[in-house]
Amino acid sequence: MSMGGFNPKQLQSMLAQAREQYEALQKKLAETVVEAAAGGGAVSVKMNGQKRILAIAIEPELAKSGDVEMLQDLITAAVNEAGRKVDEVLQASVGGVLGGLQGLL
Repeated sequence: MSMGGFNPKQLQSMLAQAREQYEALQKKLAETVVEAAAGGGAVSVKMNGQKRILAIAIEPELAKSGDVEMLQDLITAAVNEAGRKVDEVLQASVGGVLGGLQGLL
């Protein structure tokens, strides 16, 4: 890129737009909630787009079964699936933000 055409105001504008888009993405991720289940719905997990677990639900019968190892496996599976779903949302959201930034360059 030729430095002769460098415009500091244009760069400031681009950075401000990038910051706005980043903040909008962070807000969207905080408001996004995904749900994933394992064991035919015996364990379900709600997670926000920032990968914070909001809730875990366990069927009472599963808890009463006393099979701790199976319960641990189902919780792990549900959390991992929720994380995968968040990744999908993030990919779609970041793709949109990056597309918008490319229009600025």
